[in-house]
Amino acid sequence: MSVILSASVIRVRDGLPLSASTDYEQSTGMQECRKYFKMLSRKLAQLPDRCTLKTGRYNINFISSLGVSYMMLCTENYPNVLAFSFLDELQKEFITTYNMTKTNTAVRPYCFIEFDNFIQRTKQRYNNPRSLSTKINLSDMQMEIKLRPPYQIPMCELGSANGVTSAFSVDYKGAGKISSAHQRLEPATLSGIVAFILSLLCGALNLIRGFHAIESLLQCYLLVYYTGWRNVKSFLTLGLICLCNMYLYELRNLWQLFFHVTVGAFVTLQIWLRQAQGKAPDYDV
Repeated sequence: MSVILSASVIRVRDGLPLSASTDYEQSTGMQECRKYFKMLSRKLAQLPDRCTLKTGRYNINFISSLGVSYMMLCTENYPNVLAFSFLDELQKEFITTYNMTKTNTAVRPYCFIEFDNFIQRTKQRYNNPRSLSTKINLSDMQMEIKLRPPYQIPMCELGSANGVTSAFSVDYKGAGKISSAHQRLEPATLSGIVAFILSLLCGALNLIRGFHAIESLLQCYLLVYYTGWRNVKSFLTLGLICLCNMYLYELRNLWQLFFHVTVGAFVTLQIWLRQAQGKAPDYDV
């Protein structure tokens, strides 16, 4: 029997699930497919906007638009044209119901769970194709799929559900599991802004000494942007500031030395305190 089994709405940039249908089947195959759902949701930003993943007895199809992805699980013999028409209906209704601001600022998973009502109604219609003849025009979707067929994701590129890495894999840190290339820092605090301004001031005061100004600019960069080994780099930079001020001991009075070292230490503390944003603790619920 060819049917749609479940569907989800996921934010592309970080894989946050916004809504999902309620699944009642608990077979081994379905449990495995849920793992693939999670793996795909973490890689949506790296994939084309229309894709299919074949997982044996089941297919996972999804489309992405305006920063949101619509994903569905169906049996392997379910027609492609119906699958992508179903996703297209979810997309149109979601865009009509929720504005981009709400979608982009959502923090908790499944915050639009009420959209599940529309998913369930639409799923029932598409699981009874005879009821679709007067409600949708499949010819346009069929032509679109012929002209631009969905990208077939090879299983070897995705990796296995038991955690084996793949060509799409990226480094993860902690519970956040976000690519370091797209990692964002927590919002800047007042003390962080003060630290940034003081570091720029030290850099300006050291411009006449060339290299000595680079340390302050590097601290500003580490304070604003996420990089690998960020805390280690900040402590090394602080050590370099201390060494440079020791070298300039005879050219500066104690108050000048104290100011530069104290600002360097303060900025290093703010870099250490401003950590990367993580996902909500119940993200994978």
